[in-house]
Amino acid sequence: MSLELIILGSGTSQGIPIIGCDCKVCKSKNPKDRRTRTSAVVNLDGFYVLIDATPEFRLQCLNSNIPRIDTVLITHTHADHFLGLDDIRRYNQIQGSPIDLYAHERHLSAIQNVFGYACAIQAGNNKDLPRLNYKTIQDTIELNGWPITPLKLAHGKEFVFGYRLGPIAYCTDVSEMPDEIISQLQGLDILVLGALRFTEHPKHFTIDQAITAAEKIGANQTYFVHMAHQISHDEVDAQLPDNIHLAYDNLRIKLETTHPKLNYKQKEEII
Repeated sequence: MSLELIILGSGTSQGIPIIGCDCKVCKSKNPKDRRTRTSAVVNLDGFYVLIDATPEFRLQCLNSNIPRIDTVLITHTHADHFLGLDDIRRYNQIQGSPIDLYAHERHLSAIQNVFGYACAIQAGNNKDLPRLNYKTIQDTIELNGWPITPLKLAHGKEFVFGYRLGPIAYCTDVSEMPDEIISQLQGLDILVLGALRFTEHPKHFTIDQAITAAEKIGANQTYFVHMAHQISHDEVDAQLPDNIHLAYDNLRIKLETTHPKLNYKQKEEII
């Protein structure tokens, strides 16, 4: 069996470069400093799971050559994490069927307020509309033989869902990492974790706070996402511990295993 993590986007809510900024990161010619809004795809042995749909979703899928989307997981309903859902319709057209979308019931209600027309029952066979089967998720489910576990995490005074997908965990927009969640994240091969900047923010980990959380979790490799324009990729990445890295758009990491829970071997593709 094979598993691949694809980072579609790695930037904060304004993207990088931000409008009207002349800082060195926004003006950088390093492609790793050009960050679309944070999202990812996990390929579970040919079953493609999208985590969040950013405003750049269409462009991200073109850039990363995503052939299909079988399921969508939504972390929360801030604009940078779900407003690209209308573009899921192209995958409906390619695949000829509705696509399941999972979220916490509160987030699902907000999604339906914006994308009520995308409900598969309402859209019917209209190929010009996105067609989504809206489903709540509270406990572990199974997708293509892989366990998917939602993790309720603080995002300031609000909350987000992180997700554990077998040996991978995806936890963006996090401001706390309680012990009970850390215990659920033991034995990870890959951890994706939000890390905004070096100065404090009420809703996001700083780089140092994210390092502390990552070291407690102890994944084989950790990749930071949702970075702001204060973070220069090459400068900050060089300062991190050996098993912690800054992610970047279109980073692809492959794992090989004979079982969804055991015997993982990591390979990284630099693109």
